Amino acid sequence: MAHLNYCTYLKLDDLLKQQIAQSDPAEHDEMLFIVIHQTYELWFKLILHEIEKINRNFSSNDQWGALATFKRIRTVMKTLVGQVDILETMTPMSFTSFRDRLDTSSGFQSYQFRELEFVLGYKRPDVLKYYPPDMPGHAEMQKRLRGRTLIDHFYDFLMAQNVKVPGELLKRDLTQPNQPNQQVQDELLQLYTSRPDLAILFEAMIDFDEGFQEWRYRHVKLVERTIGSKTGTGGSPGVEFLKRSLFLPAFADLWAIRHRM
Repeated sequence: MAHLNYCTYLKLDDLLKQQIAQSDPAEHDEMLFIVIHQTYELWFKLILHEIEKINRNFSSNDQWGALATFKRIRTVMKTLVGQVDILETMTPMSFTSFRDRLDTSSGFQSYQFRELEFVLGYKRPDVLKYYPPDMPGHAEMQKRLRGRTLIDHFYDFLMAQNVKVPGELLKRDLTQPNQPNQQVQDELLQLYTSRPDLAILFEAMIDFDEGFQEWRYRHVKLVERTIGSKTGTGGSPGVEFLKRSLFLPAFADLWAIRHRM
């Protein structure tokens, strides 16, 4: 067996060969475009990995494990926002210089981001029409669409705190988005006032949710700044489609009680 070193452990030789420009001769900013988006996909992979841990934490009543991981993915979201700053150093004209070489490829086709939306409870079965069965990630998206969300695992945690979660939430159609619920909100408010340890966890959840919404906003403004009202690359939905998901919280019940505190 070959000796393991930094390069072989990270498979750097393979990794650093994946930044292949489509423009010929290569446009200078295409390298930036590729590196940023490949990096986003790695961060999405990590976030999905961490949310799976939170799901296990919630379903096993491990509030401190969930808290620690929410803090981690909130920090990751800050990094994602910072990467928008880097991408905004590319002017619209620089992007236009190689945009036509992207063919039908578009960031809209990021199946990991769609998985992330689904696992956070923003289920939209209709978006799968943009992902033909032969496209990479189709099976993963279908599994996420039909699977339990982070909020469903949160209900497990709440029930371990003697919260009565309405039956319709526990038996809901998993292919549909999570919805806020007045009874859950009343119970959460009671926990906020009686369990300061849980209030810390809930605030960490709000921190992550806010960070995710911040990234959505920055991403929409980046796209708008770069292509304006044009159709997305490869004919994908453009800015107006992206705007529909702005300010949609993952933890709607936690946001809904802010004015009652």
